Amino acid sequence: MLNELSSRSGGQAFRDLDERSREIFRLIVDAYVQSGEPVGSRTLSRRLGMSLSPATIRNVMSDLEDAGLLYAPHTSAGRLPTDAGLRLFVHGLMQLGDVGESERASIEALCAQAGRGVSEMLEEATSALSGLSACAGLVLAPKTDRPLKHIEFVNLSPGRALVVLVTEDGMVENRVLEVPLGLPASTFVHVTNYLNARIVGRTIGEARAEVLGEIETQKSQLDSLAAKVVAAGLATWSGGGGGTLIVKGQSRLLNDVTALEDLERIRGLFQALETKEALLKMLDAANAAEGVQIFIGAENGLFSHTGCSMIIAPYKGGDQRVVGAVGVIGPTRLNYARIIPMVDYTAKMIGRLLRTNETTNQVA
Repeated sequence: MLNELSSRSGGQAFRDLDERSREIFRLIVDAYVQSGEPVGSRTLSRRLGMSLSPATIRNVMSDLEDAGLLYAPHTSAGRLPTDAGLRLFVHGLMQLGDVGESERASIEALCAQAGRGVSEMLEEATSALSGLSACAGLVLAPKTDRPLKHIEFVNLSPGRALVVLVTEDGMVENRVLEVPLGLPASTFVHVTNYLNARIVGRTIGEARAEVLGEIETQKSQLDSLAAKVVAAGLATWSGGGGGTLIVKGQSRLLNDVTALEDLERIRGLFQALETKEALLKMLDAANAAEGVQIFIGAENGLFSHTGCSMIIAPYKGGDQRVVGAVGVIGPTRLNYARIIPMVDYTAKMIGRLLRTNETTNQVA
């Protein structure tokens, strides 16, 4: 990638930058992360520990621009890092920080207190990550494709029921379901018993196919209302193959909007988040990788016109298999050094809690 950048632009490759160029580039990126504003040679001259004139700094900035690492947003002397420059900085120059004790405690506390199901725990983890990073948090919840052990329908209020699903390896998942008004309590008992006689040892897809087949051929011994509850309950876990996407804190993306064009870019991102298809594909790609994945600006089709970056990390279940991913979306001037380890820690925390949950349920 570095050689391609050098040959395409005619500038020196990033790996060949001397210490002076690296320091100037680092200061420009640091200033961009803090303020989002272009940095000029006079400002850099004051911040540099070495004695360099503004003219010398301008020459270095010009070389960095030729290499495709910087650009001038307008006619002023100030420069900003390009998406390529940010990527190379993140992967080549940046020193990662560590997750602070208070941040660890916040993530752990929110995840641990959500003890009623995997979905709730994932939502709390996403909210915690969003709040700590000041970005939008996202998580791809595991697809329930494991053999099932038990399902329970619980009446919550008129028109609403809680569906509790337990897999054979101990994963517990809760979903709130809309049901017809006026259903008697006996219907929920009947539906629970009916499904538990048919789902054990099957995946949700296998169970759904058999049960819906019975309903269609009128062999299910269910009345029409109970049949609707059964179909709706199974459908909550029978969506697309990529799991469920949870996004929290989208409004935080508006905090740094300073111009009309910025607002239009954020609107474009909101539309992409609403469709979710492209994002799910990206999260699926992260699931196949080890460790934190970083997508900056125009590096991918989803963010090509949004001025945003995404940092995601996969998490694993009890069998050490990747089952989902967690991360953040924010402006390209993210504090990568702080947020990357935070995302990594959250992913590991989720995996640890998932494995603990599975072990507890297996013992029970």
